[in-house]
Amino acid sequence: MSFIKAALLASVAIGLAACDEKVDKTVDRGFDSKDLSQLKAGIWVDPTGCDHWIIDDGVEGYLSQRLAPDGRPVCSGVAPPNTATGPFKSGSSVEDPI
Repeated sequence: MSFIKAALLASVAIGLAACDEKVDKTVDRGFDSKDLSQLKAGIWVDPTGCDHWIIDDGVEGYLSQRLAPDGRPVCSGVAPPNTATGPFKSGSSVEDPI
């Protein structure tokens, strides 16, 4: 087996091993790490008018599509498209560097 094939197989094996790692995504692991339930979410309205939950803790940001109980997207009309609204920067003591 050539060196290139061996290196390729090794990198694939290492890459697949990383897929096995389970990470709790409900916890902020950043500079001021805390459980995400301690932060306040706002809503960002995408270009098509549908809602997404957003949190900005000053260092990291979180986004998740807002879904109805049956799994359909929520398009509430709470704000114009491409607009963020609500207290999504609350609950953090870190100033946004940007």
